[in-house]
Amino acid sequence: MLLRWLPGILLLAVGSLIMWFFLQNRTNGRIVTGGKVRRYLLYVPDSYDPEHPAPLVVSLHGFVQWPAHQCGMTGWNTLADQHGFLVVYPQGTRFPLRWHAQPSPEGTGRMEQDVRFIADLLDHLCRTYTIDNSRIYVNGMSNGGGMAHLLALMLPERIAAIGGVAGAYLYQPASYEPARPMPVIAFHGTQDPIVPYAGGWSRNRRRPFAFPSIEAWAAGWAERDGCTERPEETRLAEDVCVRRYTACRQAAEVVLYTIEGGGHTWPGGEPLPVWLTGRTCTSVDASALMWTFFRRHPLAGS
Repeated sequence: MLLRWLPGILLLAVGSLIMWFFLQNRTNGRIVTGGKVRRYLLYVPDSYDPEHPAPLVVSLHGFVQWPAHQCGMTGWNTLADQHGFLVVYPQGTRFPLRWHAQPSPEGTGRMEQDVRFIADLLDHLCRTYTIDNSRIYVNGMSNGGGMAHLLALMLPERIAAIGGVAGAYLYQPASYEPARPMPVIAFHGTQDPIVPYAGGWSRNRRRPFAFPSIEAWAAGWAERDGCTERPEETRLAEDVCVRRYTACRQAAEVVLYTIEGGGHTWPGGEPLPVWLTGRTCTSVDASALMWTFFRRHPLAGS
């Protein structure tokens, strides 16, 4: 009898899962860019006053995640209420959702399309709301952190500073001369099972690629920013070490928070399944620390 009803039960379960995904994957805005409709989730705090330019935070979801998940996990909306800035959560493409944060042989031009989407989204929001162009900040989780890294390279004239959590920083240009120093803040767990802290090859057998060492990646940004002194290292909590490069051009900074024993998770945010992503650090709040960092770094010369 059970076997008779099994196909129907499975169909109902799959249908429920699809419905749950689309309900969770809600967005409230869209634009046309590159001939395609792209979507986003925007949060405007009640304190927003069009007579006074407000900062804008762009927060990018990770691979297999979505805008509403990024919103709930990070707590950016609560900070927006407290400090009076707008937050936008853009949506990636394909299924599962993702960002094309590096050139891909599977789809020529997809990386450029994603960069153009963010640039066009910034234009759209600046036309619709009174945005302080000197205080546009980008951050992201995992694949979204890699996209924030790419945007810092491609749109340095628009973005004041970037942040990343468990970032998959795969796009490494052979030669890059930055238009200006870019302030960077990053968080990464030493027990991240998806993006290894020490670097190494991915588990993608179809298209393997090498992750850089997180410490080497941070040192690379410090070199780009012209930081001339060795980093200062301090312990913020029992499981959190901080490495700061502060002697940089135009008062830029590069700050790396190493979460000892931390997994592929957002510190201080909504926990992810431990069996899949590892431990979520509760000693620090990555979003709050990012906002404090961002406030110190408006776009130079604006």
